Amino acid sequence: MTIIRSLLLFALAALAEIGGAWLIWQGWREHRGAVWIAAGVVALGAYGFVATFQPDAHFGRILAAYGGVFVAGSLAWGMVVDRFKPDRYDVIGAAICLLGVAVIMYAPRAA
Repeated sequence: MTIIRSLLLFALAALAEIGGAWLIWQGWREHRGAVWIAAGVVALGAYGFVATFQPDAHFGRILAAYGGVFVAGSLAWGMVVDRFKPDRYDVIGAAICLLGVAVIMYAPRAA
């Protein structure tokens, strides 16, 4: 159950950070205005709290692993929201990152 909770928290963190950055992008670069930017700032702030709920107590480990989730999540966001079509190198790179997440977070460690 701990791994499932951790994975759900990583997904929530990705949604908040990537979504927040996207909202700011839309507000600024696509001229949608201050409300979009403000919503992005709120989402990014929420992202900052999500990592604190991870079961592992080590900030560096959590953020390092989240980096891999962010890479894969960003490509997925782009595919769904912006109709981005990743090439095979994007997919291979994201898979390598997710493998890194699995090793960093879920490898057996001595207590």
